[in-house]
Amino acid sequence: MEEVIAAALASGGDYAELFLEDTRRNTMTMSGGRINVILSGCDYGASVRILRGTDSIYAYTNDVSRESLLKLAKQAASSLGEIAEGKQVSLVERYNLNYSQTLIVPSSVSNKDKAELVKRAYWAAKEYHPEVVQAIVTYKDIDQKITLATSEGLYTNDRRIYTSFGVRSIANRGSENQVCNKRYEVQGGLELFENWSPEWIGEQASQVAVMKLDARPSPIGEMPVVLPRGTGGIFLHEACGHSLESSSVANGGSVFSGKLGSQVATDKITIYDDGTIPGAWGSINVDDEGIPSQKNLLIENGILKGYMIDRLGARRMGMEPTGSGRKESYRFAPTSRMTNTYIVAGEDEEQDIISSVEYGLYAKEMGGGTANPQTSSFNFNVQEAYLIENGRITVPVKGATLMGMGVEALMNIEMVGNQLDFDGGFCGASSGSLPVSNGQPMIKISKLVVGGK
Repeated sequence: MEEVIAAALASGGDYAELFLEDTRRNTMTMSGGRINVILSGCDYGASVRILRGTDSIYAYTNDVSRESLLKLAKQAASSLGEIAEGKQVSLVERYNLNYSQTLIVPSSVSNKDKAELVKRAYWAAKEYHPEVVQAIVTYKDIDQKITLATSEGLYTNDRRIYTSFGVRSIANRGSENQVCNKRYEVQGGLELFENWSPEWIGEQASQVAVMKLDARPSPIGEMPVVLPRGTGGIFLHEACGHSLESSSVANGGSVFSGKLGSQVATDKITIYDDGTIPGAWGSINVDDEGIPSQKNLLIENGILKGYMIDRLGARRMGMEPTGSGRKESYRFAPTSRMTNTYIVAGEDEEQDIISSVEYGLYAKEMGGGTANPQTSSFNFNVQEAYLIENGRITVPVKGATLMGMGVEALMNIEMVGNQLDFDGGFCGASSGSLPVSNGQPMIKISKLVVGGK
C-alpha cells in the first residue's frame, strides 16, 4: 500500500488514497406464496484517488494484485502530468471508535432461518384481511469490510454491517388498489427482529393498505401541515439536507451557498448531522476518506453555522472536512453525504401541536421524495395521512403530496415537539446508495401546499 500511494504521487499530486473493499450482500424476496429471489453477491476491489489542488483523478479495479494496483496508480498519476520519482510514504495504523454493535452477524444465520422470518411476515400480511391481494417481503443484509490508506500516513480498517426488512402490501376493492410499504432496519444483524417481529411488520403494512381503501381524497391547497417525529424526517433530508452538502455548496449550486451566519430558518430550529450516534442506521466510525466521524452543527437557532464537507469540497471552499466523505463502494468516488441528520427537540407538547390546528393535514408517514438543492424546491408523496379538524386528528385521506421550497418551509415552522425519533433509509446520489437516517420531533408548518388526486 505504501508503494501504491507513492506511485500515485509521482506526477505531483499532493494527496492520494488507496481504498480496498470486500463486501457481501444478500437479498431474499417472497411474493405469490413462495420465495422467488435469493441473491448473494460480492463486491471485491480497490480504488486509487489523487488530488492536486482542486483537481481529482479517480480509478478503480477488481484486480487487487500488487502489479495491478501499481499499474492503476501510475495510470491515474499520468493523467496529472509527467511521472517522476515517487515520494516516500510511511503508514501508521489507527484504530477507530466503534459506534455500532452487531449481536447476530447475518453470515452466521442460515438461509433456511432467514426464509422462515420472511415467510412469517408474508403470511401475516397476506392473511390480515381478505382485501389484501398481494404481499411482497424483502430481506437484505450488507457486510462491508474496508481497508484505507492515505498519503497523510493513515492506515485503518473498518467493518459495516446493515440489515433491513420490508413488506409491501397491496389491497384491492373493485378497480382501486392501495399500497403500503413498511421497512425497518438496523446497523447490525438479525437482532432487528428483537425490536420488530416479522408478523408485526407484515400486519402494519396490510393495516394501512386496507385502511386507505376507505380514505377520502386528500384536500388540495395551502394549509397547515403537521409532520410526526421520526418518519417525518424525510422532509428535513430532502428539503434541507442535500442543500447543505459541499457537493452542492462549493460550486454555488445550493440555496445555502455563501450564507454562513445568515438566518435561514425560524429561531426554533437547530439542526445537526451526527455520525457518532451509537447504533443509529446512518452512523459511521470513519468516513471513506479516513476522517473519523463527528457531530456537525449545521443550523443553530435558525442561523446557518456549517456544512457537510468532504476533502475535495474542503479544498474548493477553503474549509476543513467534516468526516462526511462517503461512497457506496470502490466503484464510486467519495463526496459529501449525510449520516444521521436531525432537528433538535423543542419545547412543545405533541398534543398542543395537534390542538393548535383548526384545519390541516397530519402527514403520518412519508413516501418517496425529490428535491432541488439549487432552489430547495421539494415534492413528497405521503403514504399515510389524516385530516386535522378543530384540533383533532380525524379521518384518513389518500393521494396527498407535499410541495414547496425548503427555505420557506423552514421559516414557516411554528411549533417543534419535545420528543425526537429517527427513521432510516437509503439515499442515492453521485457516490451511490448509502444508509442514512433522519431525525425529527413533531413539527407544525404553518402553511404548505398540499396536492391530491
